[in-house]
Amino acid sequence: MDSIGRKRRGYVTRVLCVALLGVVSLPAFAQSQDLVFRDGYENADVGTATPAQAARFLTQATFGPTLSEIQRVQTLGYQSWLDEQFGRTPELHLPFLDARAAAGDDLGGYLRQESWFARVVRGNDQLRQRVAFALSEILVVSERGFDDTRALAHYYDLLVQRAFGNYRTLLRDVTLHPTMAEYLSMRANQPEDPAENIRPDENYAREIMQLFSIGLEQLNPDGTRQLANGQPIPTYTQATIRGFARVFTGFNFDGCDPDDYGGCYPYETGTEIWWRRPMIAFAGYHETSSKQLLVYPGVALPGGVLPAGGTAITDLDAALDNLFNHPNVGPFVSRHLIQRLVTSNPTPAYVARVAAVFANNGSGQRGDLRAVVRQILLDPEARNPATAPAHAGKVREPLLRLTQLYRALDARSQDGRFREWYPDSFLAQAALASPTVFNFFRPGYAPTGEIANAGLAAPELQIATDNVLTSTANAFGNVVYYYWRGNPDVSAEDVTVDLARDMALATQPATLIDRYDLLFLSGRMSAGLRATLLSHLGQIDAGDEAGRRERVQDALWLIMVAPEFVVEK
Repeated sequence: MDSIGRKRRGYVTRVLCVALLGVVSLPAFAQSQDLVFRDGYENADVGTATPAQAARFLTQATFGPTLSEIQRVQTLGYQSWLDEQFGRTPELHLPFLDARAAAGDDLGGYLRQESWFARVVRGNDQLRQRVAFALSEILVVSERGFDDTRALAHYYDLLVQRAFGNYRTLLRDVTLHPTMAEYLSMRANQPEDPAENIRPDENYAREIMQLFSIGLEQLNPDGTRQLANGQPIPTYTQATIRGFARVFTGFNFDGCDPDDYGGCYPYETGTEIWWRRPMIAFAGYHETSSKQLLVYPGVALPGGVLPAGGTAITDLDAALDNLFNHPNVGPFVSRHLIQRLVTSNPTPAYVARVAAVFANNGSGQRGDLRAVVRQILLDPEARNPATAPAHAGKVREPLLRLTQLYRALDARSQDGRFREWYPDSFLAQAALASPTVFNFFRPGYAPTGEIANAGLAAPELQIATDNVLTSTANAFGNVVYYYWRGNPDVSAEDVTVDLARDMALATQPATLIDRYDLLFLSGRMSAGLRATLLSHLGQIDAGDEAGRRERVQDALWLIMVAPEFVVEK
């Protein structure tokens, strides 16, 4: 085993070095052909899928394919599978924490991670959970800035419940959610009082524009930048920030005493808990002067100015309408969601098709996330890899690599719980635990060198440090080589994977590799990787149970750390 271990370590060292250099294929992509622009509601390849096509679809739409779900997609087809998922009851995260509190547990953040893993790995509402996770990386709150465990879970459940709703509704709910207000310091925001040196806090005003809706630069409908004299055009000014900051005054937790507006912090009292209800308006603390908002073609407010005299609620709704109807919102949000679900570098035509659905879902409604998600997943660039650019695809987030492994191998514990408590310690990621409001990685991040020189983005590589690459490979090794069902050294509380199902194929290495090619690579394994795996597995004696298990374990681990798995195509 020592010699085999040395071989494994040497292989992984080579793999990890290559992974950073070979993230994307870059031949002549600058002149890559975009798809001919199609009507926003026309989708290619929505009929019967092959197993490989179904697996690739599920990689984008869930937390990882399973053999049974691949068969379901083949049986139902893409459209019907989506319809079924849209109709699934949301599986919420907070009830588990409420149950643990009732059982007397100390509600640390580790229990919120347990709740998250249990739902994303074993939940039936996979598409909803996957979209909610994508939204959590756009509309960011984090335990690193605000660490109330159940308040964070309640916020995440808002994203789960609104994942297929309207983006305008979502923006309002996020704005009034106490967790967001606490995280970005909007709560208890006060009107301007120069005599007391009080000015409205501008934090949320900036982020709702820069990160949640329109971005920093004016965009064309296809997401490309508008230019004036060769320079990008800013979407807003400091005056706009001040205007929105004044809108976001006069809100505090439901239950606060107006006489203690600035210092109120109502702690839990039975079921009447501050973070379970949206914030409410406190009229005496709202800035009633006029407010400069966004200016754009077709803006409803003359000059983008919100007149004086409005209430906190009327000003809020007028400001959110002003923001939501900005022409940037469709391409900005669409591109971000495409990046999280399908590809880091969507073509302008892809963004334009999705943004057109954001603008009008076919029934005259703007901001319909259900229609947007459908378009993203059924778009020709998502479903037909042969017609997509050479650089299409994305680096898999470390957290999604782990969930894919868990789902493919039916991970669970004997006592039914899912104690995967500290994923950020080895993956640099955990749900609602990003280091800043800018998420774990910026959507436009490009590592220096080949990718940056090509004008491409590889956001996930921003956290691909030497330490993370090593700890991630080691973590997958721990799962495969130690935390397997039946290992006498693991406890009933440990999350374990099922190797027994695939050990039946261990005497047929080519068939075993085919199965993992389907589950992890969507049938796109290269001839070179296949030959390497066949050669290695052939050197392991599979004459007994231990040998057969070793073949399965080696096949899994070598695939999990291979660039072909790290880079989702």
